[in-house]
Amino acid sequence: MKNASPLVDTPISELLQNRSRPLLSYEFFPPKSEKGMSSLQDATEGLIDTHPDFVTVTYGAGGSTRELTFEIATLLRRFGYGPIMPHLTCVGNTEAELHEIADQIFAEGYRNIMTLRGDPPQGQENFEVTQGGLANARDLAQLLKARHPAFCLGVAGYPEGHPESQGHAIDMDYLKSKVDAGASFITTQLFLDNDYYYRFVDRCEKAGITLPILPGIMPALSLGQIQRITSMCGATLPNALAEKLTHAGEDKEAAMNSGILWCTEQIVDLLQHDVPGIHLYILNQIRPAMSYQLARTFIEMTGMERKK
Repeated sequence: MKNASPLVDTPISELLQNRSRPLLSYEFFPPKSEKGMSSLQDATEGLIDTHPDFVTVTYGAGGSTRELTFEIATLLRRFGYGPIMPHLTCVGNTEAELHEIADQIFAEGYRNIMTLRGDPPQGQENFEVTQGGLANARDLAQLLKARHPAFCLGVAGYPEGHPESQGHAIDMDYLKSKVDAGASFITTQLFLDNDYYYRFVDRCEKAGITLPILPGIMPALSLGQIQRITSMCGATLPNALAEKLTHAGEDKEAAMNSGILWCTEQIVDLLQHDVPGIHLYILNQIRPAMSYQLARTFIEMTGMERKK
């Protein structure tokens, strides 16, 4: 008896091209403990009824969770999510290994890959090219499109500059090279002030980059959490948000509510500006994703019009 053909995902580029509204997507990550896995399973069960248009699964620092990434993708499929977009990085892989991984992804029916250089492994300060490997996301995009032209590739954009940035102009030149290598859309690093996103989109347009740019949003769940994350990625923590989280003190519920409200207000403003979608870094939890539902409800109830 022959095995059933694998489910083949729709390219996200088609969803973006044919959209009648902004898309909604979530990012999941492979957990590192049984407690984390339980939280992930709760989130996958609790969020399926919110009907995201697609979901992504991270690869782990230094490529440390490759097999677990595919296990989580399989879990998400079993719950009914799709399309599912696994992340793939250059870290720790030779070109030959990347060819094998690309073939595996394609054979299992995945047609979308978030294409990243990747962060150095834990304990390593700077990125180092693996012997026989690739140096950056542009090269990885070229490899993937040459291997399987049907892949739809997402690439990262950095509204406030890459952590290793030497200036916006250089960042933009490199982003353009990733686009030219075969990217279909851009998803941004998190930002907590929408002005950074709007200025980034303007810079892209002036550079001739016309791909859809999905804003990546992460709710602040506590002062310590958001300080740690922003210090790692170079995003700005607005004073007003820091003050709200500080005022919450040890009240975890109050801090989370403040962060989700801030995120909701961000999304309301972004939706008014007719962004192509909202990508939520939900941290494998249900409540951060509720900011999108709150934003949509608020817009519908108030009858807000789009901003010019």
